[in-house]
Amino acid sequence: MIRATTLEDISTVQQIAKISWNETYKDIIPDNIQTLFLDKAYSNTMLAKRMEKTIFLIAEYNGQPVGFASFTYVDEDGDSELTAIYILPEYQHLGYGKKLLLAGLEEMHTGRQLFVYVESENKKARAFYEYFGFECLEEFDEYFEGHPLSTAKYMYLLKTPAY
Repeated sequence: MIRATTLEDISTVQQIAKISWNETYKDIIPDNIQTLFLDKAYSNTMLAKRMEKTIFLIAEYNGQPVGFASFTYVDEDGDSELTAIYILPEYQHLGYGKKLLLAGLEEMHTGRQLFVYVESENKKARAFYEYFGFECLEEFDEYFEGHPLSTAKYMYLLKTPAY
């Protein structure tokens, strides 16, 4: 089941984020950098704001949360961004990521394109997005909490403009 998150889900989202980040980035981003980011981006205050200002969905299996996704609302240019999608490791490859992605896309009736930024070495995420038709537009180097990373920018066409 996919549903909108509520403030009661904050601690669950924090737990899923921590477990997923630690598993996903264990060989890519040092633990101290992960902790620094998670403490800021997934604080109670930040999550409450994100739940209020974004499309924030949670996936459940037998009533237990197993993953979440967050999308910005479509802006005036028709763009949106998938800002997070994380599934607990033991529930990956069971269709929850697909269900979250499709549920988010359902909310974007007026959108034209969806962007997502992926750490370049995150091969699982890149394969997931490419499978669903996202196109890699560019890769660039940046600093993430002071740590150098390479990031891939992907785009998915939501609608083809009628000319």
